[in-house]
Amino acid sequence: MKRIKYIGLGFVFAFSTILLGSFAGAQTTSQTPGQSSLGDYARKVRKDPATKAKPKVFDNDNLPTDDKLSIVGQPPAAEANDKSGDSKDKDAAAAKPADDEQARKQAAWKAWQDKLTAQKDAIDLASRELNVLQREYELRAAAIYADVGNRLRNSAQWDKEDADYKQKIADKQKAVYDAKQKLEDMKEDARKAGVPSAMID
Repeated sequence: MKRIKYIGLGFVFAFSTILLGSFAGAQTTSQTPGQSSLGDYARKVRKDPATKAKPKVFDNDNLPTDDKLSIVGQPPAAEANDKSGDSKDKDAAAAKPADDEQARKQAAWKAWQDKLTAQKDAIDLASRELNVLQREYELRAAAIYADVGNRLRNSAQWDKEDADYKQKIADKQKAVYDAKQKLEDMKEDARKAGVPSAMID
């Protein structure tokens, strides 16, 4: 009995699916004679060059007031021909001071870069001198402390040398610190002068 019930339900389901499918197919294929499909319209637009979009032309009446308008490319030939020789001379004269200004800026930037490079070299030299002084002190101390007899015989002299070495090392460390601080100040001044970051670092 259950089997007959399932077969009946399956038959009703299949029949309703076929019936609905045929209605949907009939609805999509039936068009009124005046309508065309979207694909036909797209093919027509692609083939017809007259329907291509024309570029937007701005004039005084339709210039945007809340947005920026940028012009890219060469000016039209008519405008280029309308310029007189005087205006060309004025443009050239205006361009020359701009070029001179740019050259002055480049020279000032180069001078800043040279100053910064010289300061970096001074820091490197002071750092190397500090390293040599520290190594020399360590070697001298190792030699003194390795021989107890020598340390006892020359304790007064070593104490004086030890104090001298420590003072020289402290002075050189201060010199390195001051040179680094001066470099940072120079970098800040260069930034304020408008030197590009690539030339500062």
